[in-house]
Amino acid sequence: MDQQQRLDELRRRMVQEQLISRGIYDQRVLEAFRRVPRHAFVGDADPEQAYGDHPLPIGQNQTISQPYIVALMTEALRLKETDRVLDVGTGSGYQAAILAELVQAVYAVERLPTLMQQARQVLEELGYTHIYYRVGDGTAGWPEESPFDAILVAAATKTVPEKLTEQLAPGGRLILPLGNSWFQDLVLITREETGLRREKLCGVRFVPLIQEKGKKEHPD
Repeated sequence: MDQQQRLDELRRRMVQEQLISRGIYDQRVLEAFRRVPRHAFVGDADPEQAYGDHPLPIGQNQTISQPYIVALMTEALRLKETDRVLDVGTGSGYQAAILAELVQAVYAVERLPTLMQQARQVLEELGYTHIYYRVGDGTAGWPEESPFDAILVAAATKTVPEKLTEQLAPGGRLILPLGNSWFQDLVLITREETGLRREKLCGVRFVPLIQEKGKKEHPD
């Protein structure tokens, strides 16, 4: 078995053992995870480690999230092919790739220019043409392209950024980790006619969301 075959087998096992066995059932989401080569997003790390049941560092104190958490957040958004999605905290670009397999357009925002450059290079090499990129404060969203059918925030905040909820379309969904540096709840927010509805999904631990001038959104 050559390395490519080995990586393909590890990806297949990742989907079966880490996603399906834990209750991820959306077939479109599972197929996206089968297609996207996660090892392309881990930089100089051992490519086989990309399929482990854990996050990995990607530089600048950032991480690529555990596969199951990426899948859980993606599935919870109930995405349709016609959706337009804002990806806040793009990091490695892996989450953006998964989203791009499922929706019409992905708007990727990353505060750290080096990470965005690296992610964009990988995503373009993989052939994604419907991902749009911006370096900046993710808590500000991307107002010029709003409203969004879904917003995914891949870094922890102490409070829900108001500008993000303002950019949700009617029926739009926002998923993000809420809490301090040590523990957060993964929360799904839906814009309904009567207002915003919140639902706690599970406990998680993410790196903090960075705002303008490098300020962390929550204290340690």
